[in-house]
Amino acid sequence: MAEAKFLKGNLFGHVAVMSLTASLGLMAVFIVDFVDMIFIAMLGKAELAAAIGYAGAILFFTTSFGIGLGIAAGALVARALGADNEALARQRTTHALGYGLIFGTGFSVLVWLWLTELVAMLGASGETAALAVHFLQIIVPSMPFLILGMMGSAVLRAHGDARRAMMTTIAGGVVNAVLDPILIFGLDLELTGAAIASVVARLVICYMAIWPLVTIYGGIVRPRIGGMLRDLSPILSIAFPTILAQIATPVGQAFVTRAMANYGEEAIAGMAIVGRLTPVAFGVVFALSGAVGPIIGQNFGAGNMARVKAGFNAAVLFAAAVILLVSSVLFVARGAIADLFSATGLTRELIFLFCGPLSLAFFFPGVLFVANAAFNNLGRPFLSTLTNWGRNAVALIPLVFIGSWAFGAQGVLIGQALAGVVFGIVAWVLALRTIGRGIVPIEDKQNLFGREGRLMTLFQERR
Repeated sequence: MAEAKFLKGNLFGHVAVMSLTASLGLMAVFIVDFVDMIFIAMLGKAELAAAIGYAGAILFFTTSFGIGLGIAAGALVARALGADNEALARQRTTHALGYGLIFGTGFSVLVWLWLTELVAMLGASGETAALAVHFLQIIVPSMPFLILGMMGSAVLRAHGDARRAMMTTIAGGVVNAVLDPILIFGLDLELTGAAIASVVARLVICYMAIWPLVTIYGGIVRPRIGGMLRDLSPILSIAFPTILAQIATPVGQAFVTRAMANYGEEAIAGMAIVGRLTPVAFGVVFALSGAVGPIIGQNFGAGNMARVKAGFNAAVLFAAAVILLVSSVLFVARGAIADLFSATGLTRELIFLFCGPLSLAFFFPGVLFVANAAFNNLGRPFLSTLTNWGRNAVALIPLVFIGSWAFGAQGVLIGQALAGVVFGIVAWVLALRTIGRGIVPIEDKQNLFGREGRLMTLFQERR
């Protein structure tokens, strides 16, 4: 039974519950990636750890494609639920998942065909490049299943079903965690075993996300050509700019990887460890965009812009509290974290740098995540594109270049962090202005208008 549960109740509480449950699911996957790195490091082969680092940059790119589609599906379903239109919510769920399967399959084929070139573009060479390509050749074909799982999870969050959305990724993480030691060490498959475990986990995530939509919410209906064509425009109007926005992050990470490659495999290994530690430590912050989206979307669908703004502010406050707490823990535990990976030299220095001042700077990317949720659910997804590319290209490239020139490998991470600070502030300002304008997305006017006059306030504000 569909229900718009975020139209009432304490907003900070909604943000906390949605973020914490979503982050548990995210961290289940991130922790498995983190454990993968520990297992690979235990093999004592530096080229394997470096290969994981290069592969991770490309997988980040492919996953961002799925995140973009998931945001589109969740935003459209949440707005339909907020407007009390359950039939439209079911249709949009079905059609979004159908397009996700089509687009995801085509994208995974393109990436698979160009793996060698993509890995080379990141600066990998020799045995390290061959290992990275081998790892990716196994995982990339499973991308359509991961995309469907991510979209299904986003729709569950749009319904306010934080627990089931969380369980999709927790189930995948548990399966991956169980299979990793068996395949990597028990069957002596090393990198191949880690890849196979990830594929099985993606299949589990897909099943766990789609099954409750079918059995509990009746969210899958018979697709019709007319409905598919009708919903293509609203889906693409959010998905296309959102995918562009999401792709900006792995593009920026690829540039960082390329810059770090100049300092050798110790630097790449340090970057790879930091890259996996970041989402584990700040999983709650990473989850904010997907968690806040349904809250903003439902209240926007109901025409309550005051509650939309209050939800945005509650999310920013929540991000600040999480950053302070986690950064304190990282600083105290920085030595133990480095020892966990037997990190020495430059690798250890990069870990210490992240666990110090750079972790505090992650507040601003957190604000950017919240702002993106506002942009995507208020019908202004191109602002997400603008701010994400601003962070990961306009600001990141020159700042990383300057940081690398001034401070070496450490400067690469410093430049990356400063880019987040700059465009976190820009996104914050733009989000508040967007909320203040209260613009109704064109594709939703016919569905929302006339619902007991709830949108009259919005149109009055626009005048």
